[in-house]
Amino acid sequence: MAKAAPQRSCLACRETKDKGELLRFVLAPDRTLVPDLQNKLPGRGAYTCMKAACLKLAAQKKQFARGFKGEVLGADADGLLQQVVQKLEERIASYISLANKAGKVVSGSDQVQEKLKKGGAGLLFVATDISPDIGDKFRGLAKLKAVPCISLFTKERLGELLGKELRSVLVVMESGFVGSIELEMEKYRNFFEEERE
Repeated sequence: MAKAAPQRSCLACRETKDKGELLRFVLAPDRTLVPDLQNKLPGRGAYTCMKAACLKLAAQKKQFARGFKGEVLGADADGLLQQVVQKLEERIASYISLANKAGKVVSGSDQVQEKLKKGGAGLLFVATDISPDIGDKFRGLAKLKAVPCISLFTKERLGELLGKELRSVLVVMESGFVGSIELEMEKYRNFFEEERE
Protein backbone atom coordinates (compact mmCIF):
# COMPACT_ATOMS: atom_id res chain seq x y z
CA MET A 1 0.00 0.00 0.00
CA ALA A 2 1.25 3.47 -0.87
CA LYS A 3 2.45 5.50 2.06
CA ALA A 4 0.22 8.50 2.78
CA ALA A 5 1.85 11.86 2.09
CA PRO A 6 2.75 13.79 5.27
CA GLN A 7 0.12 16.39 6.19
CA ARG A 8 0.62 19.89 7.54
CA SER A 9 -1.69 22.76 8.51
CA CYS A 10 -1.67 26.29 7.10
CA LEU A 11 -0.72 28.85 9.77
CA ALA A 12 -3.42 31.22 8.49
CA CYS A 13 -6.55 29.27 7.53
CA ARG A 14 -5.68 26.11 9.53
CA GLU A 15 -6.62 23.87 6.57
CA THR A 16 -4.69 20.58 6.53
CA LYS A 17 -3.16 19.49 3.22
CA ASP A 18 -0.38 17.31 1.85
CA LYS A 19 2.97 18.88 2.69
CA GLY A 20 3.85 19.19 -1.01
CA GLU A 21 0.81 21.39 -1.71
CA LEU A 22 1.81 23.98 0.89
CA LEU A 23 4.38 26.74 0.99
CA ARG A 24 7.16 25.89 3.45
CA PHE A 25 9.17 28.37 5.49
CA VAL A 26 12.28 27.74 7.55
CA LEU A 27 14.45 29.88 9.81
CA ALA A 28 17.98 30.87 8.82
CA PRO A 29 20.57 30.66 11.64
CA ASP A 30 19.92 34.34 12.47
CA ARG A 31 16.14 33.58 12.78
CA THR A 32 15.27 35.25 9.47
CA LEU A 33 12.28 33.65 7.78
CA VAL A 34 13.11 32.03 4.43
CA PRO A 35 10.61 30.64 1.88
CA ASP A 36 11.58 27.09 0.89
CA LEU A 37 9.74 26.46 -2.38
CA GLN A 38 11.47 23.17 -3.09
CA ASN A 39 11.06 21.77 0.44
CA LYS A 40 14.77 21.03 0.63
CA LEU A 41 16.19 23.43 3.20
CA PRO A 42 17.16 21.93 6.56
CA GLY A 43 15.35 22.69 9.76
CA ARG A 44 11.85 22.70 11.13
CA GLY A 45 9.24 24.08 8.74
CA ALA A 46 6.14 26.22 9.12
CA TYR A 47 3.53 26.20 6.36
CA THR A 48 0.92 28.33 4.64
CA CYS A 49 -1.33 27.56 1.70
CA MET A 50 0.23 28.38 -1.67
CA LYS A 51 -1.83 31.59 -1.69
CA ALA A 52 -0.84 35.21 -1.20
CA ALA A 53 -3.91 35.78 1.00
CA CYS A 54 -2.89 33.05 3.49
CA LEU A 55 0.71 34.23 3.56
CA LYS A 56 -0.40 37.82 4.29
CA LEU A 57 -2.77 36.71 7.01
CA ALA A 58 -0.14 34.52 8.70
CA ALA A 59 2.33 37.44 8.67
CA GLN A 60 -0.22 39.98 9.93
CA LYS A 61 -1.33 37.71 12.79
CA LYS A 62 2.31 36.99 13.72
CA GLN A 63 1.71 33.27 13.24
CA PHE A 64 5.33 32.62 12.19
CA ALA A 65 6.59 33.70 15.64
CA ARG A 66 4.05 31.34 17.21
CA GLY A 67 4.94 28.51 14.83
CA PHE A 68 8.67 28.86 15.51
CA LYS A 69 8.17 29.61 19.23
CA GLY A 70 10.07 32.88 19.38
CA GLU A 71 11.18 35.98 17.55
CA VAL A 72 11.22 35.72 13.76
CA LEU A 73 12.97 38.29 11.58
CA GLY A 74 11.79 39.31 8.12
CA ALA A 75 8.23 38.12 8.65
CA ASP A 76 6.50 41.20 7.20
CA ALA A 77 3.79 40.40 4.65
CA ASP A 78 5.08 42.57 1.78
CA GLY A 79 8.66 41.37 2.10
CA LEU A 80 7.60 37.73 2.19
CA LEU A 81 5.27 38.12 -0.79
CA GLN A 82 8.08 39.71 -2.77
CA GLN A 83 10.47 36.88 -1.87
CA VAL A 84 8.00 34.16 -2.84
CA VAL A 85 7.14 35.82 -6.16
CA GLN A 86 10.84 36.26 -6.90
CA LYS A 87 11.52 32.58 -6.16
CA LEU A 88 8.55 31.42 -8.26
CA GLU A 89 9.77 33.56 -11.17
CA GLU A 90 13.34 32.27 -10.74
CA ARG A 91 12.08 28.69 -11.04
CA ILE A 92 10.30 29.47 -14.31
CA ALA A 93 13.33 31.40 -15.58
CA SER A 94 15.67 28.52 -14.77
CA TYR A 95 13.54 26.12 -16.85
CA ILE A 96 13.69 28.52 -19.81
CA SER A 97 17.50 28.65 -19.48
CA LEU A 98 17.72 24.85 -19.27
CA ALA A 99 15.44 24.44 -22.28
CA ASN A 100 17.63 26.91 -24.18
CA LYS A 101 20.81 24.98 -23.30
CA ALA A 102 19.09 21.82 -24.54
CA GLY A 103 18.33 23.51 -27.88
CA LYS A 104 14.58 23.60 -27.20
CA VAL A 105 14.06 27.39 -27.44
CA VAL A 106 13.44 29.48 -30.54
CA SER A 107 13.52 33.28 -30.27
CA GLY A 108 13.18 36.27 -32.58
CA SER A 109 9.92 37.35 -34.17
CA ASP A 110 10.35 35.64 -37.57
CA GLN A 111 11.61 32.33 -36.18
CA VAL A 112 8.89 32.23 -33.50
CA GLN A 113 6.18 33.02 -36.06
CA GLU A 114 7.45 30.24 -38.32
CA LYS A 115 7.63 27.74 -35.44
CA LEU A 116 4.05 28.60 -34.39
CA LYS A 117 2.77 28.16 -37.96
CA LYS A 118 4.64 24.94 -38.74
CA GLY A 119 4.07 23.21 -35.40
CA GLY A 120 6.29 21.89 -32.63
CA ALA A 121 5.78 24.92 -30.35
CA GLY A 122 4.97 23.93 -26.77
CA LEU A 123 4.75 27.33 -25.04
CA LEU A 124 4.93 30.93 -26.18
CA PHE A 125 6.48 33.60 -23.96
CA VAL A 126 5.52 37.18 -24.83
CA ALA A 127 7.47 39.99 -23.13
CA THR A 128 5.45 42.11 -20.69
CA ASP A 129 6.76 45.28 -22.33
CA ILE A 130 6.08 44.29 -25.96
CA SER A 131 3.99 46.71 -28.02
CA PRO A 132 0.27 45.81 -27.71
CA ASP A 133 -0.19 45.30 -31.48
CA ILE A 134 2.72 42.88 -31.83
CA GLY A 135 1.74 41.09 -28.61
CA ASP A 136 -1.82 40.62 -29.87
CA LYS A 137 -0.54 39.28 -33.19
CA PHE A 138 1.54 36.57 -31.49
CA ARG A 139 -1.15 35.75 -28.92
CA GLY A 140 -3.69 35.38 -31.73
CA LEU A 141 -1.42 33.04 -33.67
CA ALA A 142 -0.70 30.98 -30.52
CA LYS A 143 -4.42 30.72 -29.77
CA LEU A 144 -5.11 29.59 -33.33
CA LYS A 145 -2.52 26.83 -32.94
CA ALA A 146 -3.61 25.96 -29.36
CA VAL A 147 -0.21 26.91 -27.93
CA PRO A 148 -0.37 28.22 -24.33
CA CYS A 149 0.88 31.79 -23.98
CA ILE A 150 2.69 33.28 -20.96
CA SER A 151 3.50 36.91 -20.27
CA LEU A 152 5.79 37.18 -17.25
CA PHE A 153 9.19 38.68 -18.12
CA THR A 154 10.41 41.86 -19.82
CA LYS A 155 12.25 41.84 -23.18
CA GLU A 156 15.50 42.39 -21.32
CA ARG A 157 14.91 39.44 -18.96
CA LEU A 158 13.90 37.09 -21.78
CA GLY A 159 17.07 38.07 -23.63
CA GLU A 160 19.21 37.52 -20.51
CA LEU A 161 17.81 34.02 -20.05
CA LEU A 162 19.02 33.13 -23.53
CA GLY A 163 22.31 35.02 -23.28
CA LYS A 164 21.16 37.38 -26.05
CA GLU A 165 19.97 40.92 -26.63
CA LEU A 166 16.35 41.94 -25.99
CA ARG A 167 13.78 39.30 -26.95
CA SER A 168 10.09 40.17 -27.40
CA VAL A 169 8.95 36.59 -27.93
CA LEU A 170 10.30 33.10 -27.53
CA VAL A 171 8.96 29.61 -27.96
CA VAL A 172 9.80 26.60 -25.83
CA MET A 173 9.48 23.68 -28.20
CA GLU A 174 7.50 20.55 -27.33
CA SER A 175 9.61 18.74 -24.73
CA GLY A 176 9.63 17.78 -21.06
CA PHE A 177 10.40 21.42 -20.24
CA VAL A 178 6.89 22.47 -21.24
CA GLY A 179 5.24 20.39 -18.51
CA SER A 180 7.70 21.64 -15.88
CA ILE A 181 7.13 25.29 -16.82
CA GLU A 182 3.35 24.84 -16.88
CA LEU A 183 3.46 23.28 -13.41
CA GLU A 184 5.44 26.26 -12.05
CA MET A 185 3.11 28.72 -13.82
CA GLU A 186 0.13 27.01 -12.21
CA LYS A 187 1.69 27.55 -8.78
CA TYR A 188 2.39 31.17 -9.72
CA ARG A 189 -1.20 31.81 -10.86
CA ASN A 190 -2.71 29.99 -7.87
CA PHE A 191 -0.60 32.08 -5.52
CA PHE A 192 -2.28 35.26 -6.79
CA GLU A 193 -5.75 33.86 -7.46
CA GLU A 194 -7.57 35.43 -4.54
CA GLU A 195 -5.66 38.68 -4.89
CA ARG A 196 -7.16 39.34 -8.30
CA GLU A 197 -10.79 38.50 -7.61
